[in-house]
Amino acid sequence: MQALNVHDLNNTRKAQLDLVFFNRVPKVGSQTFMELLRRLSERNNFQFHRDAVQKVETIRLADEQQHELAEVISDLPEPSVFIKHVCYTNFTKYNLPTPIYINVVRDPVERVISWFYYVRAPWYFVERKAAFPDLPLPHPAWLKKDFESCVLSGDQECTYTQGVTVEGIGDHRRQSLFFCGHAYECTPFNSVGALERAKYAVESQYSVVGVLEDLNTTLSVFEKYIPRFFEGVREIYDTSAEYLTKINKNNFKPPVSEQVKDIVRRNFTNEIEFYQFCRQRLHKQYLAAHAHLPDLLSPHLRP
Repeated sequence: MQALNVHDLNNTRKAQLDLVFFNRVPKVGSQTFMELLRRLSERNNFQFHRDAVQKVETIRLADEQQHELAEVISDLPEPSVFIKHVCYTNFTKYNLPTPIYINVVRDPVERVISWFYYVRAPWYFVERKAAFPDLPLPHPAWLKKDFESCVLSGDQECTYTQGVTVEGIGDHRRQSLFFCGHAYECTPFNSVGALERAKYAVESQYSVVGVLEDLNTTLSVFEKYIPRFFEGVREIYDTSAEYLTKINKNNFKPPVSEQVKDIVRRNFTNEIEFYQFCRQRLHKQYLAAHAHLPDLLSPHLRP
């Protein structure tokens, strides 16, 4: 077995800002992680910032918008956390100091099922209409769709055609897009090019990418690699787990058969590979942290 190099797995030490940027992927438990960060901000004395809810969510930005976002984040007081649904943004490109990047991923097929029912949940539309009264309501036939029938009937919404690009938050299938970045090459669904770009960003830029299905490992790695912000996260989670696991939970989501999931997985090959890559890296970080904890952190990143 190849020896784990703790420094190669630790990007926290490279950060030039005492600021965590959580460019959160939707439907990966990110509401739970936001609540954890909000509580941690009180415990560990840092500021908590999240982007306002938007009528139309744009995650892939033009160059000027990327620059503006990087400047806004760079101008925040330190220490702070900033949270937004947006693709990875290269601060160095604009001669700005780099933050501590974090994110979370989820099994891509489970995530796409979760999204399918999330956008059809009654409370979702109540919240959206309250925030944006002029939003039109969707067609009843669309609301009544179920995922299994959608897949088995060949409905375009559940076909997941290889190499196709759909702009905006609506193309929720591409978990890797949040790591690949804003380039057009990141947009085709399930492409090898987007996969490799996303892997490179995780390996070279992200301090920690957690995995929803490995929550205990994720919380431990966050606490070990970014203690200035995450010290005490496991204690907070353990004392409030029942509440935290219910945040944004969709009780309207019916079970989906393994047969249908297997059909979908055939078109998610590269997205699944990216998920497994993140999962493997997380476990390497966990092993390295417990084997080499004294060497893990630069002095200014210790609590």
